[in-house]
Amino acid sequence: MTTMQSREEAFQQVARELGHSFDGEMRTGGNYVPAVEHGDEVYVSGQIPRVGDMVVVTGRVGKDVSLEQGRHAAKICAMRALAILRQTLGNLDRIRKVLRITVYVQCAEDFTQQSEVADGASEVLHAVLSSAGRPTRTSVGVYQLPKNAPVEIDMIVAVDPAHASKRS
Repeated sequence: MTTMQSREEAFQQVARELGHSFDGEMRTGGNYVPAVEHGDEVYVSGQIPRVGDMVVVTGRVGKDVSLEQGRHAAKICAMRALAILRQTLGNLDRIRKVLRITVYVQCAEDFTQQSEVADGASEVLHAVLSSAGRPTRTSVGVYQLPKNAPVEIDMIVAVDPAHASKRS
């Protein structure tokens, strides 16, 4: 029987499986913040599959990008969002529940597997947060995303207010 992994251990394991590090500060490229904590909720800005300064998957799913590559991109987006939550909250243990994610898929006009792309993000959230990582979800196909990213994900998370962060 295996012992239960901590959220941090699960996060690092998923990062290793993806072959990328999500440690260090997640920077933004504009006049906005990566996350806003308000009461017992945190709103995470849209995340594309960027690692460091590079968008690691680009193109239109169903045309330039395979379904599997789209799922991989969604996993990276979810890991970036979790990394931002770590940065904002100090660790992942304050997360009570991921309430909602929205998955935007830049796709070919005849592509209809947006939910299968979104499954990549859902798998990461569940792997790291267990049942707290089972949110409501919307996945939609869009014409274009920033930096030619195939996927962008935003999320809303309920957090433990008992250890409220002093960051704004």
